[in-house]
Amino acid sequence: MTTLDKQLGEPEGAPSSAGSDDALLHMRGIVKQFAAVRALDGVDLDVRAGEVHCLLGQNGAGKSTMIKVLSASYQPDEGTVRWDGEEVRFSTPQAAIKAGISTIYQELDLVPGLTVAENIYLGHEVSTAGFSRRGDTNQRTRDLLARLGHSEIPPGRLVGDLSPAGQQVVSMARALSHDTRLLILDEPSAVLDHGEVENLFRVVRSLTAAGVAVIYITHRLDEIREIGDRITVLKDGSTVATGLPARETPTSELIRLMTGRSIKYVFPERTEQSVSAEDVAAAEPVLKVEDLSLAGVFSDVDLQVRPGEIVGLAGLVGSGRTEILETIYGARRASSGSVHVDGKPLRRGSTHAAVKAGVGLAPEERKSQGLLLDQSVYTNITVSSMGRFSKLGFLDRGAEKRRAHEYVESLDVRPKGVEHAVRALSGGNQQKIVLARWLLRDCRVLLLDEPTRGVDVGARSEIYKLVRSLADSGIAVLVVSSEVEEVLGLADRVLVVREGRVVHEAVATELDESRVLDLVMEGTPK
Repeated sequence: MTTLDKQLGEPEGAPSSAGSDDALLHMRGIVKQFAAVRALDGVDLDVRAGEVHCLLGQNGAGKSTMIKVLSASYQPDEGTVRWDGEEVRFSTPQAAIKAGISTIYQELDLVPGLTVAENIYLGHEVSTAGFSRRGDTNQRTRDLLARLGHSEIPPGRLVGDLSPAGQQVVSMARALSHDTRLLILDEPSAVLDHGEVENLFRVVRSLTAAGVAVIYITHRLDEIREIGDRITVLKDGSTVATGLPARETPTSELIRLMTGRSIKYVFPERTEQSVSAEDVAAAEPVLKVEDLSLAGVFSDVDLQVRPGEIVGLAGLVGSGRTEILETIYGARRASSGSVHVDGKPLRRGSTHAAVKAGVGLAPEERKSQGLLLDQSVYTNITVSSMGRFSKLGFLDRGAEKRRAHEYVESLDVRPKGVEHAVRALSGGNQQKIVLARWLLRDCRVLLLDEPTRGVDVGARSEIYKLVRSLADSGIAVLVVSSEVEEVLGLADRVLVVREGRVVHEAVATELDESRVLDLVMEGTPK
């Protein structure tokens, strides 16, 4: 039986070598320098066969650089890597894959225009004498997807037509199509709902039971209690702790190690400057949605958001939450219903009309949908307000940069410069750039889809405070999040969405996590 056959075929209770003193992977004193930036400054890591080793750290701590060194996307400047007892230096990512190291990055590297089967076997096609065996490829694909619990995904479906969760399943199947001994998962649960996360954990446990090692990178600290065995923490490119027991190490200690300080994971309360709850309730809605439907996706959605109010949409991935936001914004054309901003109707399917009326969207996939990654910070901030900086067809770059710098300072974007590429910023700072764009537009309605996806624990607190301060200034905020705790902690009111319908609405303080989960799973109030 091959390693692949054993990976998902053995029962969860199979013996594991996670307790062995002999590590499958040793990394010692790893250094990586980029010009004047020392991204890794002596990182150490040991990973045992059959364990889930959680890798924690804030954005910019060096996690991504370290896994790129391990997967041979980067070559280390100093240090050693020992793999299965032998010192190695993989020259290419293909060499690392051949040795048994597979990586699934947060930004999935799939080809949208190819089918599921073609993506999974890209680069190691099933063929005879140079001719592709499509039938065998499709059957192997079906077997892999079935073992991953997703036999509903057709091998012939274009990957670009799948949801983010479906694309991640394909990426995992591709990794497991190799003889994988170490699987690196970078923020694997970021696009998954509760049920999908449980399925992911089932797959991971099956892999480790078969002796496969897993490096699990996440910002969701609660996940490590359920899936992790040991923890390594990085800070400023160095290992500050390693081998910590995942189930016994307090969350407060992990946060202290990651940030160098204690952060109480709380959501900002209303201040004296906030719009009072009574004033909010008495105000006319800024955003009013009536009987809004998108054929085959959601139907008959009614909601209102008043100035100074944060309304949350809670629901599973695929429930229609994101599509509701995109339809309000005009990125999708509603099949029926209406959207009003300040009492005036918006033209269906027109983002131009929405932006002109004061509606801004921070999308779920901010890197691919919300940012020009290779453009400057100031360009990303001013791109929706170019008319302000144009005279007789000429742009005033100086005025652009000065205005952008004001938002970089007020939102505490780091680093402070406005001319470097947005790609170089951490997830939290990239999100601030998206918000700055809409603040510059003086938006009246702010639509936030997964506002803290891929954002570390320290930056999350900053994003929460920023969103609360925007609401306090009179902006109407509508937020979608897969994390129930986030919806309940940030929103004033919550609408629960299930299978394209709003099934419940309540003040956030009247709900708790278990109640919301009951509603999104069952769909009817109890």
